[in-house]
Amino acid sequence: MRKIIRAVAILLSLSSVFAFGGVAYGDFLIRDKLCVVDRRDVFLPPLYSGVLSVEAVNAVDTEDGTLSYDIRLLNSVYVKKVEIENTDRKYVTPLGSAFGIKIYTDGVIVVKTDAVSTKDGFVSPAQKAGIRQGDIILEIDGKKVMTNREVSELFVKSKGVSMSVKVKRESAVFTTELKTVYSETDGRYRAGIWVRDSSAGIGTLTCYDDDSGMFCGLGHAVCDVDTGQVLSLSDGEAVDAVIKGSYKSKAGNPGELCGVFGDYSIGRLTSNSRTGVYGISDSITSSFDETPVAMHYEVQEGDAYIISEINENGPQKFDAKIIRLFGNSDSQEKNLVIEITDEDLINETGGIVQGMSGSPIIQNGMLVGAVTHVLVNDPTKGYGIFAENMLDTVK
Repeated sequence: MRKIIRAVAILLSLSSVFAFGGVAYGDFLIRDKLCVVDRRDVFLPPLYSGVLSVEAVNAVDTEDGTLSYDIRLLNSVYVKKVEIENTDRKYVTPLGSAFGIKIYTDGVIVVKTDAVSTKDGFVSPAQKAGIRQGDIILEIDGKKVMTNREVSELFVKSKGVSMSVKVKRESAVFTTELKTVYSETDGRYRAGIWVRDSSAGIGTLTCYDDDSGMFCGLGHAVCDVDTGQVLSLSDGEAVDAVIKGSYKSKAGNPGELCGVFGDYSIGRLTSNSRTGVYGISDSITSSFDETPVAMHYEVQEGDAYIISEINENGPQKFDAKIIRLFGNSDSQEKNLVIEITDEDLINETGGIVQGMSGSPIIQNGMLVGAVTHVLVNDPTKGYGIFAENMLDTVK
């Protein structure tokens, strides 16, 4: 009898763990809000390889035209509520061409604070004022600053008089007092601060919307090389780039495209966000046809291809496979894992290299995403972002 009770208790415990695990996994995997192009679409992913299922029940129309669903495990255990909204299918032109990025920051970013050699020893005015690496200086004594030169000139001319400095740190903005000191090294007043006002690099354009003139690329933000912070865009330009070749990726050592900026402007950059860089242009052309954009729930594990420019032959198609999906795409940049299977690409670049970020991923005739990061230990693999996420940023 005891053995039976013990077996029943173990079975109940396992069932509870299984059920709670299914609920937790379902809550993680399914978005709280979903846009669908057809309410009859199967938008809920299978769980545990189909052993368990999630069904939508009690669909109720809301005042704004969305549908509210209760998601349940095995038609009984409540998981979460999901709002479903109908949306029109988007169409864009895939690109895959390399481009140069010039970004000018809103304010100047602090990349380092340092000590100044004075007659009284080493002093750091910036640290005394509470300024630290990663901060953005917006104003000095009420004057908006946009360049390194402006900041340097204001500090030099201060003659050691206390200055009011307006600083942005993440989402907070505050004002502090900073008093420069006389440097024994070069005979100038210094604040012990290193700043940067711009950034430049090469990436890959993802797509272009003919109707709005909007283009997007990278699939991730342009960040400061020293601080890792997303650069706050004041102004920026996208220019054409000429790719000469690449340094090959190897395990533990990602390669990179080798290219130079071209002579003409593609367009003006309007946004630098977690999902990519965006801009407006009336001069983008492509050899590829307009393509429907996949909703995240339409993306599947399996064959796909990417479009990328890795040499002077221009954008080319390369075979790949989507080997893993992260259904809850609230993680903005890493929604899928892609593996390069094209031998020509692997032989030339080793797989994914820096500069290929933004390369469009095509599956079943739809733009499903863009390459964002290479896996350092295996450069044939990398992360990608859903195209839906990129285009939702500017809708």
